[in-house]
Amino acid sequence: MTDRYFDHLGARFAQRIYDSPKGSIRLAVLQRDLQQWLPALLQRESPLRILDVGAGLGQISGWLAGLGHQLTVAEPSAAMLEVARERITADQPSVPVRFMQAPLQELAAQGEQYDLVVCHAVLEWLADPAQALQQLASLLQPEGALSLAFYNRDALIYKNLVKGQFKKLRKKPLSGQGTSGLTPQQPIDPRAATQWVAAAGLECLTTSGVRVFYDYMPEPFSSNSSLDDLIEYELRYSQHPAYQHLGRYLHWWLRPAVPR
Repeated sequence: MTDRYFDHLGARFAQRIYDSPKGSIRLAVLQRDLQQWLPALLQRESPLRILDVGAGLGQISGWLAGLGHQLTVAEPSAAMLEVARERITADQPSVPVRFMQAPLQELAAQGEQYDLVVCHAVLEWLADPAQALQQLASLLQPEGALSLAFYNRDALIYKNLVKGQFKKLRKKPLSGQGTSGLTPQQPIDPRAATQWVAAAGLECLTTSGVRVFYDYMPEPFSSNSSLDDLIEYELRYSQHPAYQHLGRYLHWWLRPAVPR
């Protein structure tokens, strides 16, 4: 297995996803989470130094830049990075944004550390996500934080269970097909991720689920629901202990572990 990056075709497909209810819900949950979690880092007047790893089309980067933070946007795909650059610079952020065409594995060699590292929907496209988490940890300031979102293998299993796709569940591994689709090639087992987090010297302080019910809604209920209602109830239940683990993506707030 090799790392998967998005070419021009992948960028166009990703744009369709971001413009759909799935993308709107995802963005709403991630922004709400960060609004809740960022104050723990805002103990000084200067803006945060933030690195967005695998920034995709730049939705989260643009939002953070709009809050006045100092952003470095890293994305291995030239097509995706160009879309992100156009999106972010069009909003004329008050603090200049730096853009880097580079994969996660090359970022530690820059010799820089950040108050916040954002890594959303990246690990599941990598050949060695455990090693990637080690590299992400090395990019953090000692008092920094990592906003990590990844494609939840448990949710993929549950989706197939409720659809009765038992033949598909018997396949090993349970993953996307080939190199052209947008189903991640390596859905992340949360139990494995917990071990990788500890091995990287990090600890998870709080969690949230992204799309805890929308992806399971049958037709015509999903298409007949208003986007406002979908977002309202996804936000309401995304941190509920009974439902957050069903999120198609899991969002974890990680900090360097405190020696005990």
